[in-house]
Amino acid sequence: MDIEVLGPLNIHLHGTPIVPSAGKPRQILALLALRAGRIVPVPTLMEEIWGSRIPRSAQTTLQTYILQLRRRISAALPDGSLPSAKEILATRFGGYQLAGSVSSNDLTTFRRMTAEGSAALEAGEAGRASDVLGRALDLWRGPALVDVPRGRILETESLGMDEARTHALELRIEADLRLGRHAELLGELRMLAAEHPLNENLCAQLMIALYRSGHTWRALEVYQRLRSTLVSELGVEPSVRLKRLHQLVLGGSPPRVSETVPGGRELSLDLR
Repeated sequence: MDIEVLGPLNIHLHGTPIVPSAGKPRQILALLALRAGRIVPVPTLMEEIWGSRIPRSAQTTLQTYILQLRRRISAALPDGSLPSAKEILATRFGGYQLAGSVSSNDLTTFRRMTAEGSAALEAGEAGRASDVLGRALDLWRGPALVDVPRGRILETESLGMDEARTHALELRIEADLRLGRHAELLGELRMLAAEHPLNENLCAQLMIALYRSGHTWRALEVYQRLRSTLVSELGVEPSVRLKRLHQLVLGGSPPRVSETVPGGRELSLDLR
């Protein structure tokens, strides 16, 4: 079984797609795929599909959706092959489990490569980190589960995956900054800062790239724009880390400074 969730939902069994077109069965399959190998309790599946308004017929309707998914699985199986559809989408005590053997899973691969890239960056191997993190980000084909209707549970899962994508992107940009690729990053960073106007890490990276490219006043402008947005929308000032970077830019020839950011890693504020 091949599972892809970093974009549209794609699941293939023996090369045959098994994702249904109907919304609710697609939701169920997406949640089972995200937790492949683990039991998903019936109440969890019901909450995802119906939220707090679970109908009296929910149990029967859920069983119908499971039956539809098993039919698609069965149609993808070669004649006489094992395990059967009921073993691949298995009934367990209190829930269901996608129990088939998984050949590839883009989310698992992305997480592994992100961890590998992060470790390389911590070890000072910026070139390797940039390469590995770039390949991890290339696994994304759009927002996570972009074509799947989402209840509260899948929405939370999708937000977590999108946050992981942003984290990997920040790490890759940090690696590229350490490699002196500041001029190459300007276009990408301007776009990202516009898409994520409250993200201080991306703002700091854009300021560094601009400063190193000889655009000091633009770096200061980025800070002022972020500060105005934070104050107007959240009523808070920029972090101490960003204020320090602002002062370093104003100073003209600042030294290298590293600050710890959420997650325990360091973000270089090296403006040289």
